Amino acid sequence: MEVVQRYIYSDTELDRTESEAIEALKENSQQPIPDPDRWLDEELERNILLTSLDTILDWARRSSLWPAICFPACCAFELIAANASRFDLSRFGMEILRASPRQADLMITAGTLTWKMAPQVKRIYDQMAEPKWVIAMGACGISGGIFRSSYNVVPGYNRIVPVDVYVPGCPPRPEALIHGIRMLQNKIAKEHTNIKLSPL
Repeated sequence: MEVVQRYIYSDTELDRTESEAIEALKENSQQPIPDPDRWLDEELERNILLTSLDTILDWARRSSLWPAICFPACCAFELIAANASRFDLSRFGMEILRASPRQADLMITAGTLTWKMAPQVKRIYDQMAEPKWVIAMGACGISGGIFRSSYNVVPGYNRIVPVDVYVPGCPPRPEALIHGIRMLQNKIAKEHTNIKLSPL
């Protein structure tokens, strides 16, 4: 049995249709197609955070202050309250009070400082690792307090060590100390590092 193939379209009609499709494709292909990897750029823009070394270091420093307590006297009770569960200093990354100045980067000074004890305060400050900060807590730490007119009292810790934040009060409440810590954290966030990278 002989099979006869019948085409619906003639050869000329097929050639013309194919030619029209090719010409339409050529007309629509005058400009290059955008890079198919454009989604990758969008993905990178959404998922990569560009920042500076200063920002990262300042974030780490302000989020993990390690305090050393220096002669807290009456202010000790407010400092203890600030460290307890109600005010919770641990949310600022400073739950452990350091026993050694070599492990600390924040000195919280409070209480009356006599000239006899001033060299020890200076020594503690000098033993702290850089960068280091000082909070003067309470009237005695800021100006000598009610004993400032005495011959043997230092009229403020800022005569011995550089003070970054002053927290007034006699004694200041835990909220005031926390406000002072937040002020110090804001100050740290604006600092610049002096790290110099050497070429490889």
